[in-house]
Amino acid sequence: MGAVSKSSRLWLLAMLAGTAAVGAAAQAQDAPESESVTVTGERMPDPAQMTKGPEVEGIISARSDGSMQVTTADGTNTNIAIGDNTRIKASGGFLGLSRNKLAANSLLNGLPVSVETLQWDGGLVASEIELKNKDLRTASMIRTGTDQRFAEQTAATEALRGRVGDIDQYNVKGTTNVNFDTGKAVLSPQAKADLCNAATQAEGMDNALLLVVGYTDSRGSQELNQTLSEKRAGGVVNYLQQACGWKPYRMLTPTGMAEADPAADNTTPEGMAQNRRVAVNILVSKGLDGL
Repeated sequence: MGAVSKSSRLWLLAMLAGTAAVGAAAQAQDAPESESVTVTGERMPDPAQMTKGPEVEGIISARSDGSMQVTTADGTNTNIAIGDNTRIKASGGFLGLSRNKLAANSLLNGLPVSVETLQWDGGLVASEIELKNKDLRTASMIRTGTDQRFAEQTAATEALRGRVGDIDQYNVKGTTNVNFDTGKAVLSPQAKADLCNAATQAEGMDNALLLVVGYTDSRGSQELNQTLSEKRAGGVVNYLQQACGWKPYRMLTPTGMAEADPAADNTTPEGMAQNRRVAVNILVSKGLDGL
């Protein structure tokens, strides 16, 4: 854990006064059947009128009726529509299920997928989504216990919000910094290990929350650095939740700060390397610390 400077503490407390806790992702619900698929206000054309798109491999990070978001290993989020002609394939063959039933029973957040896509003016649509049998078994188990776990998680979320909603000062119990290569948002093996160690440490503290903040060095434009810092923070949040088991309702809203608040001198290669980072802050409200 790195030392937390006085100025960094003040900045964190100021930002926390206005930030909202991230809620757990809502489970996708079955939607009524329709004769055609409409995405973002546009009717999806026939697949024969589309061109072949990229193959996307990653983890389902969000689901809604008619679309899903896939997060790749480098933290990139890709929105992909699910059409009437989309095929869901397991290693044992294609599944004979309707699109709506698949949305509820198979395409759950956190599942690894390989998606072949078609491209049109409205974006990407999945022509084939491939899952492994073991992942489908996992999905089935998740589905079986979902109602109970979501009820428990909702209750825990509301209880936690009720206790910290009116408190705007936190004790910073520790900060873990993970670093990145120039222009990249890919987590190194060391960074992944450090993130899970931070989650384990925070798990041992009552009422602990995590605040994730991404940064860049001073190279590049403000716009590009802002986007890169947010991408780094998002990748860290995904890894903490998906690989390290950190509960979403104990995560404060992540943010990207571009080149602001540097940890070191940006005029040296060594300093810039330290500034290409994401800070994972373990916070406990002063009103709850020690309870």
